[in-house]
Amino acid sequence: MTMRYGAERGETLAGAVIVDSPVQDPKDTPLPKPAPPRRAGPRLYPDRASALARFRLMPEQPCENAYITDFIARTSIREVAGGWSWKFDFRVMGARRFGEPYNAELRAMRCRAALIYGDRSAIVSPRTVAYMSSIMGPKAPVIEIPEAHHHVMLDQPLAFVAALRAVLDGWARDPL
Repeated sequence: MTMRYGAERGETLAGAVIVDSPVQDPKDTPLPKPAPPRRAGPRLYPDRASALARFRLMPEQPCENAYITDFIARTSIREVAGGWSWKFDFRVMGARRFGEPYNAELRAMRCRAALIYGDRSAIVSPRTVAYMSSIMGPKAPVIEIPEAHHHVMLDQPLAFVAALRAVLDGWARDPL
C-alpha cells in the first residue's frame, strides 16, 4: 500500500516508510505464495470467542507482547449477520496481493523512502534489503530492528518507534 501510494501520489508526501515489505530481486527465487482462498469472502464464526481463538499473525511468528496482539484481535472483529467476522477488506488481503508489481511501484515512488525491517523477518532477507536499498538510493535510510520478526511494531515497539522518529527527524532537518 505504501509503495503504491508513493508511486501514485508521492508528490503529496514528505516521504514514505516501508516496514518489512519485501521487494525481491527478480533473479531471486520467489517467496512461496499461500494457497488461494477457498471461499469468496471472510469466514464467519458463531461467536466472539471463536473468532478471537482463530486470530493468527501472518506470516505466523512468535510474539512476546501478547497484550498487543490481544488488543489487535479484540478490535479486529465485528458482529455481522450470521456471526462474527474480521474487519479487514478480504479483497485486499487475499492471495492476489502477491501478484502486485512491487518492483515497479518502488521504482516509481515520487517521494523519498525509508525501509525498516526485522532482523528475524520471514519475508525480508539480507539480499532483499540490499536490492531494495539499491532501488531507493544511497540516501534512503535502511534500519534493521534487532530481535524483530515480520511484525516489527509488535515485536519491538520501542525500537520501532525510535527508528521511525529518527527517520522523520532526519527528513525534517533535510527538507526536499
